[in-house]
Amino acid sequence: MISAQYGTEFTNSHYENIKKVYSIWICMNPPKNRENSITRYYITEENLVGSVKERKADYDLMAAVMICLGKEGDSGKDLLKLLNVLLSTETGSQDKCQILEEDFHIRMTQELESEVSLMCNLSKGVEEKGIEKGRQEGRQEGIIAMVSALKDLQIADSIILNKIQEKFHLAEETAKRYL
Repeated sequence: MISAQYGTEFTNSHYENIKKVYSIWICMNPPKNRENSITRYYITEENLVGSVKERKADYDLMAAVMICLGKEGDSGKDLLKLLNVLLSTETGSQDKCQILEEDFHIRMTQELESEVSLMCNLSKGVEEKGIEKGRQEGRQEGIIAMVSALKDLQIADSIILNKIQEKFHLAEETAKRYL
């Protein structure tokens, strides 16, 4: 992110124009020991030999923040709970709006309700896309396993091709890829 600034924020050797960058990671399913935590990582000066002192602004150019979510009920009434509510795949948009109003005193307007609903639909779409990708990979693994088993039985490629087409409803050209 820092080097990407070359040509936009600074050119040639004008490193003094570099802007500090932040990388924020929201981890949805962290290990148990990281649940409901927020950790900041940053650059600090440490003299190993000598006693050089640099201005903090000259070296403190990037920071990372890792936000690890957990179970909604365990996260209290702070940023973690807010993110858990907003990013939950189990909670519907109406329930989210109610929690936002009651627990966080966020007045729900039609526009905000629409945004929450859109966000819920987006996460549902991402989930469905992931499920479909998993199914496709599973089908491919199934075809490969079936072809391998039939070849072990020394069954002719023409019969295997026919079986692949029948079993998986594939066109001949697509089925041929598995031989």
